[in-house]
Amino acid sequence: MGTTRSGSSADPSELFSRVNVDRVSQVIVDQIKHLIRDGRLSSGDRLPSERELCQRFGVSRVTVREALRVLEASGLVTIKVGSHGGAFLTSPSAERLGAGLADLISLTPQTAANVTEARIIVELGILPLVVERATEEDIADLLTMVEESRQAVEKGEYAIEMSAAFHTRVAACTHNPAIEMLVQSFHGPLLMSLQESHVDAPMGHQGTDEHRALTYAIKDRDQAAAREVMTSHLERTARRVRRDG
Repeated sequence: MGTTRSGSSADPSELFSRVNVDRVSQVIVDQIKHLIRDGRLSSGDRLPSERELCQRFGVSRVTVREALRVLEASGLVTIKVGSHGGAFLTSPSAERLGAGLADLISLTPQTAANVTEARIIVELGILPLVVERATEEDIADLLTMVEESRQAVEKGEYAIEMSAAFHTRVAACTHNPAIEMLVQSFHGPLLMSLQESHVDAPMGHQGTDEHRALTYAIKDRDQAAAREVMTSHLERTARRVRRDG
């Protein structure tokens, strides 16, 4: 129970230090994060039992459980029950990390114009990687989303979430977890900027046509064409939110 993942030579008794401050649960969390950053603990490792952690840290079981809850909420630990259960280290997903960043961004007052300006920098900046790395599956997904959007426009059922989902899926074509995390964190503000830009000019055929043109430029590995389409697409949004502001 006091061992880490098979193959690890680290002795848990040497990894953890006793704590003696007011917010002891946070100190425990910080120690474990430090060990992860140093590579002494990694995804898949099982932490010692609650009882052993209490002894190693010199704290109560309530304090250890609070620390584990914080780590679990952060996506760093998964708690499993049963005879083979315990607290196992995990790598937080891009979606979870992005959600945390999204909260920070959304809780800070932002204008649609500010968000759109940031989008222009980010979405144009990642296009070279998108064009270079997009797979056949990526292209197929984007074309499916374009067709679903076209049908929704025809029926008058288009929702801004569809546009946000398309732009998020384009970012996923970079196959770079850090970029995906960044774009995921932008989801809430992205919806806000799209909502404001679509108030007076709802998404119509021009927007879906631009999404289609962008997808084919990516498919053709045509970076210049992709940039031209994306620039026109985003600048149109920028003009709308500046006018509304």
